[in-house]
Amino acid sequence: MLPLVETGEELDAVVRDEALLRPAVADLCERLGLAGQRIVRFEEGSLPVYAIGEAHVVKLYPAFEQNECVREEKVLSHLYGRLPVSTPQLHSAGAYKNGWHYVLMSRLPGVDLDQEWPRIPSADQDRIITEAAEALAALHALDPAPIAAAVGPADWRTLIAAQRAQAVEQQRAVGLSPAWLEQIPWFLDTVPLPPPPRRVLLHTEFTRQHLTVDPQGRRLTGLFDFEPAMIGDPAYDFVGAGLFLTSCDPRLFKRFYDAYGRPPFNPRTLMAYALLHIYSNLPWCLRELPAPPKPTLDALAETWFSTY
Repeated sequence: MLPLVETGEELDAVVRDEALLRPAVADLCERLGLAGQRIVRFEEGSLPVYAIGEAHVVKLYPAFEQNECVREEKVLSHLYGRLPVSTPQLHSAGAYKNGWHYVLMSRLPGVDLDQEWPRIPSADQDRIITEAAEALAALHALDPAPIAAAVGPADWRTLIAAQRAQAVEQQRAVGLSPAWLEQIPWFLDTVPLPPPPRRVLLHTEFTRQHLTVDPQGRRLTGLFDFEPAMIGDPAYDFVGAGLFLTSCDPRLFKRFYDAYGRPPFNPRTLMAYALLHIYSNLPWCLRELPAPPKPTLDALAETWFSTY
């Protein structure tokens, strides 16, 4: 039986406890008419997600993330069949036990792009970047109004103002050094982020980790994980694309922009959104991504988000 979980610390403990999770997933599958199907855990992600047989995936959400469950349910219903790549088909969603909720969806074709990427020839990588950009452009072209109440935020400017107010503390909490911390207020004060002309449906984590490709790594086959989706400035989605899809490669990022169909954003704009991102962790990025020639946020912006 899954316990009531109301904090991030409690969730982390449950996510690590496979002996607790697996019987609950088996029980849920029986309730959903999927008894006897093979259950395989997906290791990545902050929430428990399992493949059920060959055709289904179930994702569990604790009590304090019920809104995220509803958001994913609404976004999946809104997107299915409307993008040039597959997105999961929603089969059912609802309450389980002790405040836990679930989404049952179809399993996407293909394999994880992040794991496959190093083995993909450069010509096929180029094609996949083009297909990914076309998928993001199609996502941003959809009218988000039908799901706005469930997805939010109600006011993009209010969200960004709140993120700006806590930007230094957010980075301090994950261990950013004082030399970087002291640059953040000035940098954000010098980067204008006016309200976008049109708010769009954002994936918010448009990265290799949330894309699938065919087993030969030649074509993009799917996009998943819409639990953190929002409605806001299109530039926000280019942060993940620049850092974790094109991996700070100027040539690939330029190709991404061209396929999306717009000129590049100012690198300082994307650096500001990288600092203001809900899940921003600059120390981790500094360890994993290319180092700038100088230890400044301006140099970091050019190193990570340049297209030349």
